[in-house]
Amino acid sequence: MASTASFDVSTGADLQEVDNAVNQATKEIIQRYDFKGSKASLSFDRAKAVLTLVADDDFKMKALFDVLQSKMIKRGVPVKNMELGAVTPAANDTVRREIKLTQGIPQDKAKAIVKAIKDKKFKKAQASIQGEEIRVQAPSKDELQEVIAGTTGGADEAGRHLPRLRQSDGGLGAARGRAGGTRRGRHARASSR
Repeated sequence: MASTASFDVSTGADLQEVDNAVNQATKEIIQRYDFKGSKASLSFDRAKAVLTLVADDDFKMKALFDVLQSKMIKRGVPVKNMELGAVTPAANDTVRREIKLTQGIPQDKAKAIVKAIKDKKFKKAQASIQGEEIRVQAPSKDELQEVIAGTTGGADEAGRHLPRLRQSDGGLGAARGRAGGTRRGRHARASSR
């Protein structure tokens, strides 16, 4: 039986890392001089995957968003998954902005990605939508690497992640391209010092 390799195209943020980024941003806001005495705050509704930013005015809202965005980048949370809402007036002369975190690929975008993969006419690669992600399968890893190379430009625009290749039986493939002589050479130099 020939094994097939596959990879999944998915999008989403690790909600624990988002929570950590919000906590770090809140601590920085408390410490920063330009936020002293302001009504700036951040909140994260984990169940709905929604961030709520509240600030005194548009200038502080921009600064608050910059702090949050920098903390999310440091925590490895993809900022392309954020759908920014409009800045709206709120109570007590403040402004509010809701940011939704995209979890999963919407059906219309998933269909467009599958169509793009099929239009490029890779020999034996097959793409299928499975819930909120796309699975691409092929009999060889080389074919999958061609698919990844052919689709990474569009993948970066939508903030999707292309994880490592894996065998259909669940085992990870071995790394390719390492010559045994190279490894021995490095170890030989390290041991001769």
